[in-house]
Amino acid sequence: MNKGLFGEELKSENNSEETISVSKIKNRNMIFSRYFTDHMTNLPNVYQLRRDLENQEEFTLIIFNVDNFRTINNFYGCMVGDYVIEELGQYFKHNLQNHKTYRLTGDEFAFVIAKKMFFYDIKEHLVNLCEEMKDFIVKYIDSNIYVDFTLASSASKDNYNIFSKVSMALRHAKDTGSNFWIYEDTMNFEQDYAIKLQLSETVREAVGNYRIIPYYQAIVDTKTSKIQKYECLARLVDINGKIVSPLLFIPIAKKIKYYSMVTKIIIDKSFKNFETLDSEFSINLSIEDIVKKDMFDFIMDKLKNSNISDKVTFEILESDAIEDFEKVDRFIKEVRRYGAKIAIDDFGSGYSNFSYLTKINADYIKIDGSLVKNIDKDNNSFIVVESIVQFAKKLGIKTIAEYVCSSAVFEKVKELKIDYSQGFYIDEPSLFT
Repeated sequence: MNKGLFGEELKSENNSEETISVSKIKNRNMIFSRYFTDHMTNLPNVYQLRRDLENQEEFTLIIFNVDNFRTINNFYGCMVGDYVIEELGQYFKHNLQNHKTYRLTGDEFAFVIAKKMFFYDIKEHLVNLCEEMKDFIVKYIDSNIYVDFTLASSASKDNYNIFSKVSMALRHAKDTGSNFWIYEDTMNFEQDYAIKLQLSETVREAVGNYRIIPYYQAIVDTKTSKIQKYECLARLVDINGKIVSPLLFIPIAKKIKYYSMVTKIIIDKSFKNFETLDSEFSINLSIEDIVKKDMFDFIMDKLKNSNISDKVTFEILESDAIEDFEKVDRFIKEVRRYGAKIAIDDFGSGYSNFSYLTKINADYIKIDGSLVKNIDKDNNSFIVVESIVQFAKKLGIKTIAEYVCSSAVFEKVKELKIDYSQGFYIDEPSLFT
């Protein structure tokens, strides 16, 4: 009896252990399932995607991004943004059943097709996807929320580093405004990225060691050819002493958020250099510079504590769109309190219109070089420049011709009675010696 009882008790204990073991397995599976599943859309996530691709030899990866997701979030709020993502997940799950869909990050998804596709097959497939997903609308209460996409894939000969390849293609599509892009081995995206990464390190190192320097280009009185002022132009000196063009390092500085530091160094060094020189000088500012509080405070502090504030002209890039005119207007009024002047730079490019001149009470207009360089041989350019000059004169604004590159152009500048001239024909940017 005891044995029997003992046997029954032992069996009961075994059953209990088995129950606990099954429960543990279920809990473990649930945890793993959560780890590989996106909680918002219930789609498999990036970790599941990587696992799946490790077990496949032949596949085609498509990554796509919601272009206007930040706008949706900002305008409607994060709750609506989440709702849009949920709706997208449901749509892809039920309407694109020949693809396995994954959610990668906040506004990025992926499709996997279980076969290797070549360039023209991928292109046709992406064209069809773009057409199917065009004008995608998410209905929320009484609002129709339009969702835009950019897609990318890879036609590389192998799937080595596939995520990087498709991501580079996606970035290129966004940069060029394309609906989609397909990575090919001949594109050298990796080399371009390597150069940009190296240049990013160069910018960080140069800014950290104060090796951003101003070069100076003379601006002359058109009638007398006498130097009236100098424009301060940013240059970078790398660790080997080589001068790096702003065309290379300025876009990188903006991308890695070092641009404001570059501007501050140029302002610092320019003010210091002109303290002992009997000449005016000008410094370029972007709209981004003007609307940032820390830059605004930095410039005002510099003007307040300098005895040459009346020598400086701030050149505002006309090619930048002004979204907050009140801040720009405030900046102009404040710098004028210290005797500084304002120029509209590159007028005739980008967002040009004459109402711009009536909004910004500028002292100077710098006529964009793309127009000036052709006025000796292109009658349309000549007429446009002539119109700008005449309008500026009626407003009492002085004009400066940029990119005066030859004697023939200089003669046309004189003919148009442009007040000042600047360009390689007159003077090349250089250090003061």
